[in-house]
Amino acid sequence: MDKLIVSGPTKLSGKVEVSSAKNASLPIMAATILYPGKVEFKNLPGLTDIKFFVQILESLGCTHSNGLIDASTVNNTVAEYDLVRKMRASVLVLGPLLSRFKKAKVSLPGGCAIGTRPVDIHLKAMEELGATIDISGGYINASCEKLIGADIHLSFPSVGATENIMMAACFAEGETVIKNAACEPEIVDHANFLNACGFEITGAGSSTIKVQGKELSSFDASKTVEYSIIGDRIEAATYIIAGLMTDSEIEVQNFDPSHIEAVLDVLKTMGAKLEVTARGVKVFASGKLAGAKVETGPHPGFPTDVQAQLMSLMGVSSGYSIVSERIFENRFMHVPELVRMGMEIDLDGSYAFIKGNNDLSPAPVMCTDLRASAALILSALVAKGETTIARIYHLDRGYEKIEQKLQSLGAKIKRVKE
Repeated sequence: MDKLIVSGPTKLSGKVEVSSAKNASLPIMAATILYPGKVEFKNLPGLTDIKFFVQILESLGCTHSNGLIDASTVNNTVAEYDLVRKMRASVLVLGPLLSRFKKAKVSLPGGCAIGTRPVDIHLKAMEELGATIDISGGYINASCEKLIGADIHLSFPSVGATENIMMAACFAEGETVIKNAACEPEIVDHANFLNACGFEITGAGSSTIKVQGKELSSFDASKTVEYSIIGDRIEAATYIIAGLMTDSEIEVQNFDPSHIEAVLDVLKTMGAKLEVTARGVKVFASGKLAGAKVETGPHPGFPTDVQAQLMSLMGVSSGYSIVSERIFENRFMHVPELVRMGMEIDLDGSYAFIKGNNDLSPAPVMCTDLRASAALILSALVAKGETTIARIYHLDRGYEKIEQKLQSLGAKIKRVKE
């Protein structure tokens, strides 16, 4: 098992390009099941989650080679436990399998232990489209004679449910209207991909999405669809915060800054000196930042996936900060590890109270989930000494070559075997 050793404090400088977005790539890969031909991706990120999802697609009969996925050969509608248990995004094969083949058997998923993230919203929507759902033996069994378009109102703007419903509706009869839909940039990218394949989705990025059902026979399987996935806004935010924590000047490139407006607004409120460019953000040495009060929420609110990284920044900023976590009930698992490094953080339910101006010290720490892993690296960059970070397999799920990218900026970070 690998671990990271980070020596601080350090200054960063230079440019860094973010990879394509994990949270967009996985649902788009699931959507290839709908297209009865080949899809060629120019920029799938090299992440363990991507590798796991390729294995799931291959288990269904898809073929994959160097970013080229061919779903014309799908011959299995069962997504087995041994594969699906590794990440929650696996449930996204439910919608496209049910839509194209009228049946699916998908193991209940696994993933980071940051919250319940129930699939109830997904299943209720499938039933509204005409599917019969049965859960037994740890599997979701879904079937239908045909799916029929419906007006579906989500109880919560779940990103995964919105994506699953969009895919299920692609071969449904008539129009499907998704109300209280998720508005994240990854939803827009998902719709753009489906439209590139020949489906008809409108309204993505708003709270109401419409999907016009198509006939499978109307698709030309000889056509190869080419697609490039958006840059990872969460990775971008992580590097921006790294620049601010180390009081450095860096440029973060290859993403759309409008995708993290809520993050940039908070950072500017804290005193960050930032310059937004067409495809990135320039970070300038900003000195000691002020504290802030932040509440996570669905897009366009502050993303929960940046909460842990922001808390690291708050711990070395001036004054007091408050973080209210409104998406996942168990997403403060990084706090005990940050406290080990010298941060002063008190928890009260969904609230974290952070006293700033902490001088961080190195300590052996361990990753508890994907974004917590990034928070520990950020803190280690400013700690006075050598920090060892264990269980970094979490990190490899969502950050491509993070140590190499940080090294290119001047960080003293290396990966070693335990």
